[in-house]
Amino acid sequence: MSALLCIIAFLFGSIPWGYLIGKAKGIDLRKTGSGNIGATNVMRVIGKKQALITLLLDISKGFIPVLIFKIAITSDPVLLGMAGISAVLGHCFTPFLKFKGGKGVATSIGVLLAYMPLAGFITVFIWIITVKISKISSLGALVCFALLPLNVIIINYPKEFLVFAWLFTILIYSRHISNIKRLIKGTEPRIGENK
Repeated sequence: MSALLCIIAFLFGSIPWGYLIGKAKGIDLRKTGSGNIGATNVMRVIGKKQALITLLLDISKGFIPVLIFKIAITSDPVLLGMAGISAVLGHCFTPFLKFKGGKGVATSIGVLLAYMPLAGFITVFIWIITVKISKISSLGALVCFALLPLNVIIINYPKEFLVFAWLFTILIYSRHISNIKRLIKGTEPRIGENK
């Protein structure tokens, strides 16, 4: 059953909503802006309305499968965590775009909101505050996921949740290596810049 849940979650997470929204406007997001198919690049290249739609759809890719599995199939935190990671991997390595996808932040947040809701809401709050202050989307992601394992410990979730919190954090950081390098150099674009 675990393999089936992971496959379903992976395929659901693989839907490249940002890319599809871009193509509907005649734009290939992979060839413009940052080259990413996530909401930040959609906003940079197309506009705020399309970016918000992309953000919500990417969040839903993690939220919907995990919530359905949680309600209808299993409450096992390991199975749910595996399904959640699978959804994020689907987003990051979508087979519909030759296994090249987004960075996984919105989909990970969707998983967290279904998988461990309080930690998910805290993660969203930290992201919003960090981005509001810095105007840098990637910095918001790096800060809120760096603090995710600590939040899980403070909330006192069972140890299985902490293991998956670390996995989400490691995955997000591995997808943001280029952003980290630009942050160190001071060249990471702020929201609204077209670099």
